[in-house]
Amino acid sequence: MTASLVTGRWRKSSHSSQTNACVEVAGNLPGVTAVRDSKNPGGPVLLFGNPTFGAFAKAVACGRLDLP
Repeated sequence: MTASLVTGRWRKSSHSSQTNACVEVAGNLPGVTAVRDSKNPGGPVLLFGNPTFGAFAKAVACGRLDLP
């Protein structure tokens, strides 16, 4: 993991339980939003350009990705 990812301010949704079975997001990195599995914080990280992640988050919030 690069130094910038280690220093990222990782956060979980306020709707998450206190168990570590969630995703975490670091949105304070220049130009990207990082996503990781809270069960494995030292594991793989997905990086998305900020506009791409913003569009994804908006689609989730609007229910466009809900299962039928």
